[in-house]
Amino acid sequence: MARRRTAILISGRGSNMAALIEAAQQTDYPAEIALVLSNRADAPGLARAEAATIKTAVLASKGYASREAFDEALHAILTTADIELVCLAGFMRVLSEPFVDAWRDRLINIHPSLLPLFPGLDTHARALEAGVRIHGCTVHFVRADVDRGPIVAQAAVPVLSADTEETLAARVLAAEHRIYPLALSLVAAGKARVTDERVLFDDADTEVPAESVISPALAADR
Repeated sequence: MARRRTAILISGRGSNMAALIEAAQQTDYPAEIALVLSNRADAPGLARAEAATIKTAVLASKGYASREAFDEALHAILTTADIELVCLAGFMRVLSEPFVDAWRDRLINIHPSLLPLFPGLDTHARALEAGVRIHGCTVHFVRADVDRGPIVAQAAVPVLSADTEETLAARVLAAEHRIYPLALSLVAAGKARVTDERVLFDDADTEVPAESVISPALAADR
């Protein structure tokens, strides 16, 4: 099977981007990272992508009359580059419904919570405030509603008694770096498909793609 040409959209340092790039360096990985695009010219992730000899592009947020106009320009860049799949990795823009519809079931995002819990911003602070004992991250297909869409994979981490936003965020980020490459591989290989707004898996080996990293850390908290 030909590797699926994939673009990663970033706005900052691109740590999840780096995890995807590293995974895609394996010859049997079903996705090729063909483009990294940022809406900020100063995004540190651009230099990381260039160091990995990946084509980069900048589409500045300013200068467009509307969100839809920006997204039309974004769509043009992606189609010109023959992109098949798009990964959002800290891309700090809300995408318009026409763009999301144009890339339906070819556009995935990673969010730092166990959706549908805590959509939006400040997820770690909200998890601590709510007193939940389990937190985590989710990879999902993107829909027009923010942080909504069929779930591809999730990873759970414990919320420890002494956690701060920073310590909890670090634990979740490590889990993100593990499950985003897994989720992209499932989508790119055609093993994950959307049916009635649920993700089903064609391969029995991928029937349970969720990752749990609860037990070791829970033991340490006792």
